[in-house]
This record gives sequence, C-alpha cells and structure tokens, in this order.
Amino acid sequence: MDTPALIRGYEVVIGLETHAQLSTASKIFSGAPTRFGAPPNTQACAVDLALPGTLPVMNRGAVERAIRFGLAVGAKVAPLSIFARKNYFYPDLPKGYQISQYEIPVVQGGRVEFMLGERRQGVRLTRAHLEEDAGKSLHEDFAGATGIDLNRAGTPLLEIVTEPDMRSSAEAVEYAKALHALVVWLGICDGNMQEGSFRCDANVSVRRPGAALGTRREIKNLNSFRFLQQAIDFEVQWQIDRLEDGLSIEQATVLFNPDSGETRAMRSKEDAHDYRYFPDPDLPPLVIAPEWVERVRAGMPELPAAMAGRLQRDDGLTADDAALMTQSPAFARYYAALRDACAQPKLAANWLMGEVSKRLNAEGRDIADARLAPELLGTLIRRVVDGTVSNNGARQVFDSLWAGEGTDVDTLIEAKGLKQVNDSAALEAIVAQVLSANPKSVEEFRAGKDKAFNALVGQVMKASRGKANPALAGELLRRKLGS
Repeated sequence: MDTPALIRGYEVVIGLETHAQLSTASKIFSGAPTRFGAPPNTQACAVDLALPGTLPVMNRGAVERAIRFGLAVGAKVAPLSIFARKNYFYPDLPKGYQISQYEIPVVQGGRVEFMLGERRQGVRLTRAHLEEDAGKSLHEDFAGATGIDLNRAGTPLLEIVTEPDMRSSAEAVEYAKALHALVVWLGICDGNMQEGSFRCDANVSVRRPGAALGTRREIKNLNSFRFLQQAIDFEVQWQIDRLEDGLSIEQATVLFNPDSGETRAMRSKEDAHDYRYFPDPDLPPLVIAPEWVERVRAGMPELPAAMAGRLQRDDGLTADDAALMTQSPAFARYYAALRDACAQPKLAANWLMGEVSKRLNAEGRDIADARLAPELLGTLIRRVVDGTVSNNGARQVFDSLWAGEGTDVDTLIEAKGLKQVNDSAALEAIVAQVLSANPKSVEEFRAGKDKAFNALVGQVMKASRGKANPALAGELLRRKLGS
C-alpha cells in the first residue's frame, strides 16, 4: 500500500459499517411483508411487535443471501453461527432489544476490491452478520410529539463491517460504491439509498503517523455517497482542530446535517459490553451445511470482475470499457443484447457510453428504463456498418427512435433522406464535377497538402447533400487524383 496522504500532519483512519437491506419479500423472523411506502404500522405483525407468546422463525431466503455475499467476497461462511440479543431502549424498538449476531457471525473475513484512480485497492472485511432492523421515529409531522412507525421493524439486514483500512474520504466512497454495486449485482439488495436499503455508518479517527489508533467517532445513517464524503471530511477537520487546540476526542455517535455540512454529537458511543449481548434463547444456532453452500455457489451469477475480464478477452474491449459495461446487471444485460444484435462489440460499447448514456443522464433514467430496445439500436448500428447511413445520419435516426417517432430503422432512414449513396457510378459523376470545380484544391493536394484532400471530400459530401458514403467518396477521389 502506498504511504497515505496526511492532512495537516495527521493520518486519517476510517472503517465502515454498512447496512444492506436484504431483498426478501418477508421479514427476517416473521411472515410480515417488507414493501416500502405502506401506511405506518400496517406491515408489522405480532412477532415484529414482540407480543407475548410469539416466537421468531428464521427466514431461509435471508440466510441464502448472506451465503451469496460471503462467497462473492471470498469470506468464510460459518457452518454454525449464533443469534444474540443486543439490549438497548429506544421508542422504535418494540422488543427492547435487537436480534443480531455478535460472537459468531454468519460471514467472517473477506475483501472488496475497487479502483482508486488508476490503482486497484482493497479493503478487508471483518465480518457480515444478519440482524433485524428497528422501526422509525417520525418527528416532522407531529407538533410537540413523536410518531412511531414499526413497518421496518424486523426487516432483514446484512451488516457488513470493514477493518479500519481506509485513509481518505475518497477511498471510503469508492469502497462504498463498489460494495453497493456488488450487493445489487448479486440480487441480495435493491440498493435504493433514498429508501434506506443501503446506508453507511463511518467510524473516523485521526492520529500522528506511527501512533496508536485515535479515538473514533461514528457518523450514523449516511444514505448518499456525497453525504458520506462530506461527513467524513468535516469530521476529520473537526477532530484535528480539537487536537490542535489541546483538547481530547471523546468516543461518540454523531449525526451529519447535510444542510449545514456539519456533524453533531448524538450520544456517547457505547461499547459492546454496554449492550449486554447474550445468545437469544428463542433462536437455535444457525447451521449451514456444506451442501447448502455449494447449492448457493452453483446458482451464483458471474461476478463483475470475471465478466469484465471475459469481455476484454472475448469481445476485445479495453479494461475501462469492460468496467463500464459491467457497472450494473441491467447495463451488462443491455450491452450483451446490443452486441448480439449488431455483432459489433466495440461499436455497441461506444454507443452505450456515448448517445445512450448521454440521454439517460439527461433524463435521470436507469438503463433498465431506456427508451430504446437494444435490438432496435443494434439494427441501426448494422446500418452504419453496411454503409446504409453515416454516423451523423445514424445519430439523427437515434434521436427519432428515442423520442418514439418510429420503430423501424430503415423506414426512418428513408423518410429522413439519410440513405447514403453507395453507387460508384453515381458518385463518380459527383467526384468529377467537384474536381472540375475546384482546381486550386486539386493543385494543392498534388503539392502535398493533405488538408486539400479533406476539402475535396467535403465538397463531395456537400454536392451529394450529405448522402455520399465518405469512405467510397475518398476512394474514388484518390483514384481520380492518381494517388
């Protein structure tokens, strides 16, 4: 690892704890639904409310998603893990404790890799454990009171904890983006940060190089990559200012205010013993047989890094192009369908990175909601390859297809008068006229001025109203000029 950059003579140390909401239809210990946006307290059943006499039952789908994650990051999937009660009081925690895992988590170790600029970087994972979410306290709509919505209570989470390996906010953001892309790719989390499906807690401390780890403060519930970076940057400067003023850092849990760009202490940070963890007496140990792990492994999708390598090897894409084609499952599917439709991998990637991405970004759309089917775009690319339409003409056709002005590429090319002239005889007549009308350019070309040739090609295109095939026009011009 390169020597980390110092900030005002201090080294930054960052670890992340990420809560990924698992994509199960029901909760982790009950059959209540996990749909987002339902009216308050309509998706919490007796088990979620911890009514007397109810018992939790493990959701098999949540376990399988944890196994899938463990396999993807090269971790150990524990053959036996234990659920524990994490005891604390908060109004939106109906049991008075949270069912989580402490001493023996289901996923142990692992590593997430990503690019930091031009350099491949990796962050070690400590663990990933299963737990239930709490409810939600609502402050905004109640004057002088707080509302409690228990819809989220019992929602399955995979909490992914890193080692304190990161040394800058930029590194933390790139790790979080890579983790986000991975859980979405695996299909274990929808990744919707606005709905709270993927949120990060950042443990931040600073120290002089070579010194022991400083006192950390935990920034809770960061639900955007931009907020993650802003919060860490502010916290780092705040801690350095404290130390430079001769003051100490107290361990605390803090919140980030995106309006002010500042963090503020919420409570003193608890240690594990403050939560009085003990094994949950209502849940037996979670036993994962090797056969179960192998069944999950057999159903694993091709991982992004492996797919990117295959696209470089088989499709001839550059590393950057392959990385972009595998940025999400939907993007990879669109690329594969487009490549198969046009049989031109590089052109397919170019159109995706160019016109398609430009439109998606402008409209705030995801590739899954693209207005143009990959098969239709593939037909357009084939018409460029076979010389039916020029690149400029193809972009005009693309605009019409995207706007829903037609669904047939060839009909649009004809209707817009964009079909290129590929008839040698017809083009020879135009070339002859251009050479006759531009003796000065002909003389300059024969004197060795290459720009003159481009001017002649331009005149042919103008005379043909942009319909001449530029490659054929250039070939005929050189033939007539004897070059």
